Amino acid sequence: MSNRPRVFVCFDDTDNIDAPRGTGKLARWYAEEIPEDCSVWGVVRQQLLVHPAIPYTSHNSSACVVVLAPSFDLLDEITERAIAHVERHALEGSDPGVCVAPDDHDSLAPLVEFGRLAATSVTTQNAARRAASRVHLSGHGGTEDGIIGAAAGVGLTAWGWSGRFVEFGALRELPDPVTVGELEDLGIIVLPVDRNVISPRAEDTIATAGWLRPRLWGGCPCVPVVSAAPGHWVAIGKAALPGADQQES
Repeated sequence: MSNRPRVFVCFDDTDNIDAPRGTGKLARWYAEEIPEDCSVWGVVRQQLLVHPAIPYTSHNSSACVVVLAPSFDLLDEITERAIAHVERHALEGSDPGVCVAPDDHDSLAPLVEFGRLAATSVTTQNAARRAASRVHLSGHGGTEDGIIGAAAGVGLTAWGWSGRFVEFGALRELPDPVTVGELEDLGIIVLPVDRNVISPRAEDTIATAGWLRPRLWGGCPCVPVVSAAPGHWVAIGKAALPGADQQES
């Protein structure tokens, strides 16, 4: 990853049950709104707890944009643009939340703890506000329950061991199959997860079924693969249910 300062910008609950797109697409659109001197490292979808006590549109996931900035002096502008973005694109009936945090350990430590909690337990707006007491957290309509997922999404992404990328460089333009070398050139790590864990060669091919979403593992984009034949691998993780990836479309 670049050594430039990172800013985590997370959106949650910006759509409704009839929406043709999810929060993931709104987050990807934000790349067009960031200050000129900034760039987007990646957009990460974070899965939160699915539970009858938690209202959600389809899968209870948030989307976190990792912005690379020349300095934290642009933090206020990044935040203002994120708020304007969600207020412009959030759909009627949604409960949007926005969390913006610099990559600073003291600010992020309570958010990481909160994010890990929200992935496995029912939690509250007040708990989200306490965790985000040193960063920006705001609601923009409805019940404002989206602040819970927004705060949790920042924490999980900053933690570096949760979520999958819905945007990373030329990820959506890669061929199927793709070579290991092509992924490595983009900064994506290929990780065999089958029994033998043979190290893949740059010329080996990976079948993706037209859907490749690296995991965020160890703070890096990683593609888990299993062997199909010598020199040929299959990326794992494509959703099996129709519409399961609407949130990140």
